[in-house]
Amino acid sequence: MVGSTNQNIYIAVAGEKEVSATVSYDSKAIIINGKRRILMSGSIHYPRSTPQMWPDLIAKAKEGGLDVIQTYVFWNGHEPSPGQYYFEDRYDLVRFIKLVQQAGLYVHLRIGPYVCAEWNFGGFPVWLKYVPGIAFRTDNEPFKAAMQKFTEKIVSMMKAEKLFETQGGPIIMSQIENEFGPVEWEIGAPGKAYTKWAAQMAVGLGTGVPWIMCKQDDAPDPVINTCNAFYCENFTPNAKYKPKMWTENWTGWFTEFGGAVPTRPAEDVALSVAKFIQNGGSFVNYYMYHGGTNFGRTAGGPFIATSYDYDAPLDEYGLPREPKWGHLRDLHKAIKLSEAALVSADPTVTKLGSNQEAHVFRSKSGACAAFLANYDTKYSVKVTFGNAQYDLPRWSISILPDCKTAVFNTARIGAQSSQKKMIPVSSGFSWQSYNEESPTADDQDATVNYGLWEQINVTRDSTDYLWYMTDVNIDPNEGFLKNGQDPLLTIWSAGHALQVFVNGQLSGTVYGGMDNPKLTFSNNIKLRAGINKISLLSISVGLPNVGVHFETWNAGVLGPVTLKGLNEGTRDLSKQKWSYKIGLKGEALSLHTVTGSSSVEWVEGSLLVKKQPMTWYKTTFNAPGGSEPVALDMSSMGKGQIWINGQSIGRHWPGYIAHGSCGACDYAGYYTEKKCKTNCGEPSQRWYHVPRSWLNPSGNLLVVFEEWGGDPSGISLVKRTTGSVCADIFEGQPTLKNWGMLASGKINRPKAHLWCPPGQKITDIKFASYGLPEGTCGSFREGSCHAHKSYDAFQKNCIGQQSCSVTVAPEVFGGDPCPETMKKLSVEAACS
Repeated sequence: MVGSTNQNIYIAVAGEKEVSATVSYDSKAIIINGKRRILMSGSIHYPRSTPQMWPDLIAKAKEGGLDVIQTYVFWNGHEPSPGQYYFEDRYDLVRFIKLVQQAGLYVHLRIGPYVCAEWNFGGFPVWLKYVPGIAFRTDNEPFKAAMQKFTEKIVSMMKAEKLFETQGGPIIMSQIENEFGPVEWEIGAPGKAYTKWAAQMAVGLGTGVPWIMCKQDDAPDPVINTCNAFYCENFTPNAKYKPKMWTENWTGWFTEFGGAVPTRPAEDVALSVAKFIQNGGSFVNYYMYHGGTNFGRTAGGPFIATSYDYDAPLDEYGLPREPKWGHLRDLHKAIKLSEAALVSADPTVTKLGSNQEAHVFRSKSGACAAFLANYDTKYSVKVTFGNAQYDLPRWSISILPDCKTAVFNTARIGAQSSQKKMIPVSSGFSWQSYNEESPTADDQDATVNYGLWEQINVTRDSTDYLWYMTDVNIDPNEGFLKNGQDPLLTIWSAGHALQVFVNGQLSGTVYGGMDNPKLTFSNNIKLRAGINKISLLSISVGLPNVGVHFETWNAGVLGPVTLKGLNEGTRDLSKQKWSYKIGLKGEALSLHTVTGSSSVEWVEGSLLVKKQPMTWYKTTFNAPGGSEPVALDMSSMGKGQIWINGQSIGRHWPGYIAHGSCGACDYAGYYTEKKCKTNCGEPSQRWYHVPRSWLNPSGNLLVVFEEWGGDPSGISLVKRTTGSVCADIFEGQPTLKNWGMLASGKINRPKAHLWCPPGQKITDIKFASYGLPEGTCGSFREGSCHAHKSYDAFQKNCIGQQSCSVTVAPEVFGGDPCPETMKKLSVEAACS
């Protein structure tokens, strides 16, 4: 790869044959085969869905107006042990990229190989932590050698499959490292040296396409530095000849166990993109476009939930999240209509009011595009631009692809909304139970040591579970045996959860949270004269994925462990003899598999164990008909893990109730992850996605391990379906569907479009009001102005149809109910 600092032109050679395809850049945009492009991109992480889901996810991304699919490369999934590589099933990276190519989209490959991503250990394999002399993400030779080896492995694989654009493939960009700038700032000179090395190493691999570094202001030439944030309009690259790129526009935020579920309004996401483009941006990637699921033990954090939905345009199950998906689709169309002007000129900015301005792009060839902005969070305004007036809702931007006609406004959603619902399709399972045995210090297969060991050093993250076991000898003359004042056992742990057993009986459970994974157990415990068996089950909930040298962070019972209230005062148990056992007996027996589950005696019927800790459950069920996504409702359970036909769905923890502040969500004003939260007072995650491809027509084995003690009879299989669809259209609202008529000066008559998913039809009009209706989809209500025939057109045109449309005009609804007033139409239709 050859690059000149000023022109940054890339020439690639595939094998011995030079190919003509080129990817380069200048100050305006990425240039593909000589053409500047405004590129809309979306993150879809291949391991967070199944290969069977990939084609539909990619197709919906393309339909949503994307040009590029962005993904990380997950090192710990591809190299689970040193030199042993895995590229199959959900980790079939080449297959994923080729599917993107077949759909006609580009790929941005973020090799990293550090990914963060709320992924276990930030994507690093745990064995890397135990390479002698290693320190992560700094000027450290063992780390650099391992990182370079894996990066070269991925680049070589991509070259061999001819997947770079310069070879005729879809990959137009790669990324090295990931959000390293804040870490570099903290560690100083070794960080700067590492940044320079990583950039040179990557460029030296000769991919023929640009490399980027996100959140890296000092990214060395020719690497492009990019922005990650909720808003990036004020970001500028570190050289005037580099394009302004946004690699992560956060469409929502991740869910943590114990936290409320964050959402981000579609209006604000659209505004953030329009602001970035009007300020000269040319590449926007949505993180996430499809978040998916942290299957197995891939969730990091710790305390990251199994769901990685992220309030993305495509939800965890792969269904369009409406109206976000449709609103952004319409935004992309408006931007593409403006592309010729956007890539050819710098904007001229003029004030239209105290909080209003116009950004106008005019190319030498005559193309013109304008962005009219109103940054006021309280008041809508009418502005004069050119020879016309334009209504600008609060906190919004209108796009005029010809500098005359507004075809899109970020705060006026023309796309359909929908209400999803979970419909039980299978419950009342016939369960069987098996009790997980609590081991003791004298177990033959336990490892013995004096003192307390750090958990991950022992388990190497092969399991969430590590038993710490010791004996406590109580003299018959101890005073508490006579006065009944039980001694106080206190245990300090680095996290993440802990269950304490005394003589085989559960004495208490404690757990931390994302803000503070450390925990303390402090309870009075029943002890008897003689030998008492103390067994501590320490439970990890994902390894850290972010922070300076997070490889040094600890988990497990590090002590001290004390017993207070004895004749001697306080006894320190920390340095006495402890026995260790990795994992559960049920894990060793592979109870989650058909073969393993048949190796023990399960009980059922009246002997079935319910609401008892440390219990395994199993049942079988038939797959429900249809093609709708399915999930398990785990609301009756506490904490544990789930398997279907031997495949791990992930950790369940509905017993962790969401804390935080939930309330009304106003789209206007700057968004943070603390705004617009839901689920307060409810489980952080109730439903757990079961991929259809993991199911057989009949005889599916469902196995649940329950740590806390739940009631399996409350578990049900549900379908995710669309309950109702809505349209909320303002009178005279610009719509891209009639752009041709608008451009020719004809009247603008928007339409309300409704459609149910395939296999469903509109069966009822639950609400319709033309006038001044209030509320949102699912909670519409009539306002002070309402046309008395608002329902008629919808009942006539829509009942019994999969889709329909109705023009938004007074004569359609029996006349104008409030002349001289800007009206709108709100409608909700039931699908079944």
